[in-house]
This record gives sequence, structure tokens and C-alpha cells, in this order.
Amino acid sequence: MTSETQTKLWALAAFVAALAFAASPFLAPGFKGFEPTQFPVPQVDPAVQPAGYAFSIWGLIYVWLLLGTGYGLWKRADDPDWAPMRPALVASLAVGALWLPVAEASVPLATLLIWIMLGTALVAVMRAGDTDRWWQLAPVAIYAGWLTAASSVSIGLVLAGYGILPETPAALLALVLALRIAVTVQYRLHRAPEYGITVIWALAAVIVANAAPFNAAVVGLAVLGIGAILAIRGTDTE
Repeated sequence: MTSETQTKLWALAAFVAALAFAASPFLAPGFKGFEPTQFPVPQVDPAVQPAGYAFSIWGLIYVWLLLGTGYGLWKRADDPDWAPMRPALVASLAVGALWLPVAEASVPLATLLIWIMLGTALVAVMRAGDTDRWWQLAPVAIYAGWLTAASSVSIGLVLAGYGILPETPAALLALVLALRIAVTVQYRLHRAPEYGITVIWALAAVIVANAAPFNAAVVGLAVLGIGAILAIRGTDTE
């Protein structure tokens, strides 16, 4: 098999994986996040979780990944600039296609899987090229940005839901983890502001969720995190 054929097959695999990922909500049509009763310590309005409206970003992610991988298959199937990111993206989306049914059955396993999704998504966004950035880089950057927030939220839920930490300390630790990843990635990936903007979207929703009753510690850390990500945009790393 020639390298050109392999490149085209990865382009097809990326589009098929994006299709499967976008179709995954049909496998768990009633899923609206972890149920409080899935935890030994029920998590009702946990401090770590963003306000519900923030999850609407999944619609944008599904559509943009479909359009991006579709464009890549149609117009850039053999483009060497697109090739490096595709294997990692396929791995992430393949795991993501199974995530919702797993999340309904097992919080710990779903937490493990979402971290695998994040790790492979970060590899993909780091390897993404500059050709057709709105079709190649931007959708993967938004996907990786939201996974940075979502995977850290899952850690906060597990810590509080299994009684390892109280709710607010668990939320603070999860936010520190998310910000450590986000600041590092955005500093190294200056050319993809969509990544940081997506993390800011999640942090703003955490602030909204903790406004009433007011959780000063969580709100304060989220505000500092937004400031840190915005400050990175003023640096020149690439």
C-alpha cells in the first residue's frame, strides 16, 4: 500500500469516525449528564459543573467536525499537511462514539474514556496543519478545548461523588487541573485561539452555575483562569 493510499484511507476513517461520533447521542437519547444517584454521595448541582446552557456547544462540535473531516476527505484526502493529525483524531472520536452509553452505566469507566479522548484530541490539535485552518485546525481546537473542561469536571465529580473530597475542594482541584492543561496548551498553540476561547466558555458557565448560591472560591478561581488564558493571547510563542 502506497503512502498516498494510506493518507486517503485515514481521511476516510476520520470522516467515518466523525459520523459515528455525531450519531452517538442516538445511542443514549435520554442522557443529560451524570445522574446524582450514580454516585455514592449524590451530586446535585455540583460546584464543578458548568451551567446547563454551556453543553449546547456539543452541537457546534459535532457539526464542525463533520464538515471539517468531510472537507478533508473531499478536497484534501492526499494533502500531507492534513495527514499527521488524522490518526489521533480518529482514535479520539472512536472512543467518543462509545462514551455516552458507557457514561450511563459507569462513571469511573466514562471518566477514564474521556481522558483518553482528551489525550488523543490534544495530540491531534498539536499536529494539525495550517492548510484550510477553518476546516482542519479550528474544529479540532474547539473539540480539544471542551474536552479539557469536561474531563476535569469528571475528576471533580468523582472526587466529590465518591467522598474523597468535599464538593468545593473537589471543584477547585478540578479547575486547577483544567487550567494547568489549558494554559500549557494555549501557550504552545498560539495559532489556535479557538481552544482557549472554548475553555473560557466553560469557565464562564462555571461562574454562572456558582453565582447563586455564591461560591466565592470557585468563582474567583474561574475568573483568574479566564484572565490567565486571555493574558496568553498577548504573548508571541509561534
